[in-house]
Amino acid sequence: MSKISSKTKILAEGTVIVALTVILRDILPPIYHMPQGGSVTAAGMVPIIWFALRRGLRAGLEVGAVYGLVNMALGGWIADPLQAVIDYPIAFGALGLAGIFRKYPPIGAAIGIAGRFLAHFVSGVWFFWMYAPEGMNPVVYSAIYNGGYLVVELAISAIIIFIIEKRGLLDIFL
Repeated sequence: MSKISSKTKILAEGTVIVALTVILRDILPPIYHMPQGGSVTAAGMVPIIWFALRRGLRAGLEVGAVYGLVNMALGGWIADPLQAVIDYPIAFGALGLAGIFRKYPPIGAAIGIAGRFLAHFVSGVWFFWMYAPEGMNPVVYSAIYNGGYLVVELAISAIIIFIIEKRGLLDIFL
């Protein structure tokens, strides 16, 4: 028997990561769901961050973007085609930025989630400004709205990534 090629192994692993993320983010009930989208989940971003830390920036960006498309297909809220691209493949693809910080996994988690925040923030200012309370600047509203749930997601994800790193599970099956 021949060895499975590295690219095939990464593709198969990425597929499993997308499926696991769907389970954690889309099938299990969220801990808290925001009124115009966004939620705090049971470590829903950890699989993509873990994959990016294991496989690097490019693979992490690709798997995150694929998950974003799957998430959108499973019932994403679309106001505009550009908003759909920003809020789904770009936002979740940004989790792959964690792959730049392989030596510092909790920082990688923070950078990946910060990238996701930035995408949702831009979308919030550009497409969802009308939801800001009267008299509130849409920039402030978008920062508070998106930061409110993503800070909690960051805390959950960073703790779990830290535990994964300390247990030596980051490189399992490489």
